[in-house]
Amino acid sequence: IMKKTSQPASPQKSKWTFLSNHGHVLLCLHGEPDLPVKDIAVRVGITERAVLRILADLETEGYVKRDRIGRRNQYTIESNKKLRHPIEANTKIKLLLNLV
Repeated sequence: IMKKTSQPASPQKSKWTFLSNHGHVLLCLHGEPDLPVKDIAVRVGITERAVLRILADLETEGYVKRDRIGRRNQYTIESNKKLRHPIEANTKIKLLLNLV
């Protein structure tokens, strides 16, 4: 006779992360500066429209510079800029990029 063992319910995976979508987009560009918006969206798990808004934020605030090369955009991260939140305001972007 086989006994049935009850399986504990698997805990639902939490959806929060330590970095914001802005941080995730920056990390994508750090690895591949000419990565298409569609690919960034897939990697980060957000819509292309959201990626475009984030890129506009990053560009407006001077965190990235966009250059058009042929039919593609290439982004340069201004790695000496400091992070925005008061807690990490003395930390440069390059430290975050090098950490991850």
